[in-house]
Amino acid sequence: MAMILLFVFKTPSRKLLIMSLDRVKRGRGPVMVKTVAGTVFVVLMSSVYSMVKIQKRGFHDGGVVNPTDQVLMAKHLLEATLMGSVLFLGLMIDRLHHYIRELRMRRKTMEDVKKQNRSFEDGKVEETKALEAEASTLREKLKQLESELEVKTKEVNTSEANAVALSKQSEGFLLEYDRLLEENQNLRSQLQSLDLNFSRSISKKNT
Repeated sequence: MAMILLFVFKTPSRKLLIMSLDRVKRGRGPVMVKTVAGTVFVVLMSSVYSMVKIQKRGFHDGGVVNPTDQVLMAKHLLEATLMGSVLFLGLMIDRLHHYIRELRMRRKTMEDVKKQNRSFEDGKVEETKALEAEASTLREKLKQLESELEVKTKEVNTSEANAVALSKQSEGFLLEYDRLLEENQNLRSQLQSLDLNFSRSISKKNT
């Protein structure tokens, strides 16, 4: 009962008791415990058998139990009660020890899982920060490329405007060239006609 009470309340003695039972259950300890439990169980069955035998003998004697049988009956009843209580309490101690160990192992497992979750969350946070930094870098590069594209677009538009202006200017130059060429031809034809008229007038004077 004292051991069960030590198991129930969380005290430093409970840790010592658990460590002691852990050592007992190692090596040959379980075999010894089973041997003692088997012996106690045999004594319990012997006491029960003796009580049944005394009761049957009393029934054969007309239901009267002599004082010696009463003493033996009380002795065997006390032994059976004691052995049964020992077995029951031993089973309770074994089960409490097993469940406390399992609870401690599960707590350790839960702590390990929590640590892994924390490390995973920390790694995830770091990965998220790295991705955010990379995204911000890409945004800056995108803005830079957009500004460069805008500058290039303006340059292309300016070049196109200059090309249109040059093409118009060249068309004007061609028109002017054609006009001058036509005037030149007109002047030549006029000069030729003047030369012909002049030569004719000279020939008439000589005749």
